[in-house]
Amino acid sequence: MTTSRTGSSTSTGAASGFAGLPGAVAVSHLTVYDWEAADGLRGGTPHLHLTCSEGYVVIAGRGAVQTLTAEGFESTPLEPGALVWFTPGTIHRLVNEDGLRIVVLMQNNGLPEAGDAVLTLPPEHLTDPETYGRLVRVPEGTEAEQAAFARRRRDLAVEGFAALRAAWDAGDEKPLLDFHRAAGALVAPRLADWRARWESGAAEASRQTGAQLDRLTEGDAAHLADARVHARLPHARGKFGMCGRLDTYAV
Repeated sequence: MTTSRTGSSTSTGAASGFAGLPGAVAVSHLTVYDWEAADGLRGGTPHLHLTCSEGYVVIAGRGAVQTLTAEGFESTPLEPGALVWFTPGTIHRLVNEDGLRIVVLMQNNGLPEAGDAVLTLPPEHLTDPETYGRLVRVPEGTEAEQAAFARRRRDLAVEGFAALRAAWDAGDEKPLLDFHRAAGALVAPRLADWRARWESGAAEASRQTGAQLDRLTEGDAAHLADARVHARLPHARGKFGMCGRLDTYAV
């Protein structure tokens, strides 16, 4: 135990508290693409996450999130005030009907930014990380060039998503399961890094809560003197994300 400049007692070690956002989530502000796709719908790029649940708080506009899982296809309406979330493995596609804007919450802060997402590209583009990466990583360039790349990427993923949905609707589950396996293979080279990020993020937040509970059980509330306030402005604005233009925060 140490003493601060004001003479108050402060705790040390895990019980001092996790400095990241509550629950080690990541947060961003999303303005969903209004580009029209081949099926006439406007919106984002279908994809799934392998280890992260995702949540939406709709703050403006209207639309829907289309999802495909082993239980089938679903379209969930989105309007201001709606709260929607889904677990890893849910293929999701945002549809923008009228100025859709969302606050996005992602489990395991750091993992989505480290690549925990695989787009529903047609199977021939999922054969290896290099082939896949050339089609999904937005290159350096002008804003117009980046927008054109992001739109082509979106259209290719919509094509793959439509094929997966059509096969599932026809009673053929193999393409969806093949996509799951391909997604797992694509991210395999990153798993050691993901584990390190999880250990220092969500796992550490949980460990520190456990340490605080242990100390409180022993009658020790010294960690409360370590309270801090954190504030951030977006560290990046208008990034070309998978589903739209993103304002992101360094947390």
